[in-house]
Amino acid sequence: MTEPAPASRRNTFIVGTVMLFHVGALWALQTGLLRRAVEIIVPVQVFSELVTPSVPPPPPRLPEPVRQREVRKTAPALPAAPVPVAIADPTPGPNAPTGTTAAPAPLPPIAAPVAEAAAPVAPPAPPKVDLPSSDADYLQNPKPAYPPLSKRLGEQGKVVVRVLIGPDGTAHQVELRQSSGYERLDQAALATVQRWRYVPGKRGGVAEAMWFNVPINFVLG
Repeated sequence: MTEPAPASRRNTFIVGTVMLFHVGALWALQTGLLRRAVEIIVPVQVFSELVTPSVPPPPPRLPEPVRQREVRKTAPALPAAPVPVAIADPTPGPNAPTGTTAAPAPLPPIAAPVAEAAAPVAPPAPPKVDLPSSDADYLQNPKPAYPPLSKRLGEQGKVVVRVLIGPDGTAHQVELRQSSGYERLDQAALATVQRWRYVPGKRGGVAEAMWFNVPINFVLG
């Protein structure tokens, strides 16, 4: 008697294993073991789903035609407006003005601003004038003589004599400017002033002839 080949042995083992699996499955369904196994496995799967952090599902992908319609509504494409281009026409028109190539006329010169009038020059100060004097001590002029008759009659008063004093300090001319009211007193004053010496008047430091008023008082003591 011959032994079976190894290939036939393997096939026989596989067929037997499959048949045993099916028999066991049918027996498990009948006895309720498979249902219990499902009940035990399902809670574990649910628990694993609860523990796992939820990830938001991606947004639904719209069909391509719908997306194209939305793009057209949100951003409508505007047709590009044609840009006008100016083209120079070398041919002049019939009414075009003609010109010359001569240089433009020069502008008239701008008038210079009128200079401000110079401030008027102040006139020079007049020279200093020093009036004559008859009171200097070195002149030693005597007092006027009181007429004796005027003393007896009680005549008294003030006489003002106007004297023209020359550069040499002498009286060139005398005249009565104010009378005392008594002839004798007036004549005595004129004679006295005529004989006096004076400090001549000066203009700008130079002596010159000047008129000078000399008062003479006749008072009884």
